[in-house]
Amino acid sequence: MTPKTPIVGIDVSKDKLDVAVDPTGECFQVANDADGWQTLRRRLEEIGPRAIGIEPSGGYEWGVIGALLAAGLPVKMVDAWRLRQFAKASGVLAKNDRLDAAVIARFVDLMPCRAARREPELEPLAELVWARHQAVEDALRYANQLERARHGEVRRLLTRHIRRLEADRLALDKRIAATIAANPVLAERYKILCSAPGVGPVLAATLIAFVPELGSLTRAQVGALVGVVPYDFDSGRMKGLRCIFGGRAKVRRVLYMAAQAGAQWNPVLKAFKKRLIDAGKKPKVAIVAVMHKLIVRLNAMLRDNAKWDQNHA
Repeated sequence: MTPKTPIVGIDVSKDKLDVAVDPTGECFQVANDADGWQTLRRRLEEIGPRAIGIEPSGGYEWGVIGALLAAGLPVKMVDAWRLRQFAKASGVLAKNDRLDAAVIARFVDLMPCRAARREPELEPLAELVWARHQAVEDALRYANQLERARHGEVRRLLTRHIRRLEADRLALDKRIAATIAANPVLAERYKILCSAPGVGPVLAATLIAFVPELGSLTRAQVGALVGVVPYDFDSGRMKGLRCIFGGRAKVRRVLYMAAQAGAQWNPVLKAFKKRLIDAGKKPKVAIVAVMHKLIVRLNAMLRDNAKWDQNHA
């Protein structure tokens, strides 16, 4: 029997990388820094894996992914939600770094995973866009606390936090715009996206940073990637509600807000939503359909390198 080509799973944390090799069961650990990446690269080149699975870990995975891709190693990205469901279905209920690495290896061996891509020119932009998102979320959290606060000192403290975060957001907006403008390719994509009524700087920058595949996907692929494709929930005579899940949540949240604006100011999307409501669709169902229509159209615009044309939308 031909020996099985090894599959490697890597669990990423801030300071270390836990590595598991399937089917040998070999496990080892290296530091999550430049020296550790080089040690890992050498060991993986000796192993010769068919695929190397890595689960996103809040940005701590960027360095090791870049080092492995630069060495020509086959890195695959693992969806965290699907991985956990796979672990439960496999009877793995315990959770620790070494065990997670082994589960990642088995997952990559059995389930389809997308190849990791390194976009060095997008990494600074992605960091800026994500920082802006966090500033907005923190400001909203403090604003909610301020509504309930009664103590004068607490209210003053929360107000200072909100003002500081608003100043940070404005500074990040300027930096994001400058980063995009400095790159002719990104600047052109930005102009095309913003030509669509309802698409503003926030959605355009988010799509450029977090959906670099946009413009090269099919309708089905782009809908699934963002998570706006409704899935059936039927069994026998039962017809359940269609639900959306999965995809890139940080993109979907921004797309939702753009779809709300587009449904008011974009003639095509406004008419589309009205037809759905008139047909008896619930408002939430209608807005998800608007989100899907918008992202599909933006994908086609970048594919064709063409700005918004409501006559062909």
